[in-house]
Amino acid sequence: MSESPVLTAVQDGVGTITLNRPEARNALNQAMRPALAAAIAQMRDDAQVHAVILTGAGGAFCSGGDISQMLNAADAGLPWRERIRALHQWFPELVNLEKPVIAAVDGPAFGAGMSLALAADFVLATRRAKFCAVFGRIGLIPDLGAMHLLPRIVGHQRAKELVFTARTVEAEEAKRLGMVYDIVEDGPALKDAALALARRFGNASTAAIGMAKTIMNQAFELDARAVAELEAYAQTMCRGSAYHQDAVQRFRDKQPLRFDWDRKA
Repeated sequence: MSESPVLTAVQDGVGTITLNRPEARNALNQAMRPALAAAIAQMRDDAQVHAVILTGAGGAFCSGGDISQMLNAADAGLPWRERIRALHQWFPELVNLEKPVIAAVDGPAFGAGMSLALAADFVLATRRAKFCAVFGRIGLIPDLGAMHLLPRIVGHQRAKELVFTARTVEAEEAKRLGMVYDIVEDGPALKDAALALARRFGNASTAAIGMAKTIMNQAFELDARAVAELEAYAQTMCRGSAYHQDAVQRFRDKQPLRFDWDRKA
């Protein structure tokens, strides 16, 4: 057995969270859930971390909930409801983490594992990656935020099709549907691509990205006026930041900006 169900590391401003139950294809069991919550909080509170990679060990991302822990009938009813509700004490922290989050997906991202991937801002997938709202195969409905995230990414009609059929979506189709940002090679290339993407945010304003992310994550639930008010408050905060003041001075001095996505390294 692995020493910890979730591993964390921070290097050069990039935090990595690794689901670490390769013997079970990183299925979410009772031990992994609080460990994952703690890892997300660690990345949130570390001011040195400007981007986060979420991945899985052993050639799998996450195969979903651990079915072996679903056989106890005593957990049915209200106790099970409380277990599901407990997931939503930490999952929104991942969805709304005010730093870029990159899911590096190899192998299955099934059930709750698909939800974890969709919680990221960018999903990098190998050609071995497979996504599935597998819940219907065992008579369940999607959980861990899938019914909120999936329609917003692929549209209502397609989301219903994926949920009702519980069919497997290969990497290429997932990219066409907007679930995957890019497809990369298997093996070390996945980690390298995730690190390269994360490091490109190293000179960006984490505060500005974080506030923009928070507002956009609420854009479907708020009307235009409410979004405009959030925009006004956030822009005011950014306007007074040392980062913005430095950028303006660099522009005036005809010096390169610290963050320029189009500038070649």
